[in-house]
Amino acid sequence: MFQEIAHPLIANELGILRQKDCPPHLFRQSVRRVAALMTPYLCDKFATCDVTVFTPLETITAQRLQKPVMLVPILRAGLGFLDGFLDVIPQATVAHIGLKRNEQTLLPHTYYSNLPESLGDYEIILLDPMLATGGSAIEAVKQLQESGAKSIRFACLVAAPEGVEIFSQAWPEVPIYAASLDRCLNEHGYILPGLGDAGDRLFGT
Repeated sequence: MFQEIAHPLIANELGILRQKDCPPHLFRQSVRRVAALMTPYLCDKFATCDVTVFTPLETITAQRLQKPVMLVPILRAGLGFLDGFLDVIPQATVAHIGLKRNEQTLLPHTYYSNLPESLGDYEIILLDPMLATGGSAIEAVKQLQESGAKSIRFACLVAAPEGVEIFSQAWPEVPIYAASLDRCLNEHGYILPGLGDAGDRLFGT
């Protein structure tokens, strides 16, 4: 399942992010705002349970999330996408997966991971601003499932149709949420129109 989140505030921020002269500090702020605006859409199917709450006046039955939430940014660009989700779900646990492309094989290579041993009790949101060729996201889901994850959602800022297709073929049970479905990939694997290298633009490197 793929969902492009159409919202005027998200569209406004994307217009800022796509500008090539947007400085890193403004880029980070816009990414954070988009992430916060996307969060309710990713969480709208989370199960809740009844709990007893004592208000200043009476006792009522209220709702709490049934499962804890874990946010998993793919390093490094995923870090810039993380804070907006934490603004809305501050109680979430955060784990990290570090992936980089092997320039010889063009396959993703893991250089860091701190996933807990068992992820079956968590609602997991995998974070990466770009879904281009799909290789890193596919590998990250593989690692999450090997650690016992049962409920995974993938969130990105912009996605290429090629990446959506490849990812959906690999993991049809993992929904993709994107702020924008862009046109295509170019010959170098960059998303068009895209917004450039999200990691470089987030951190000014």
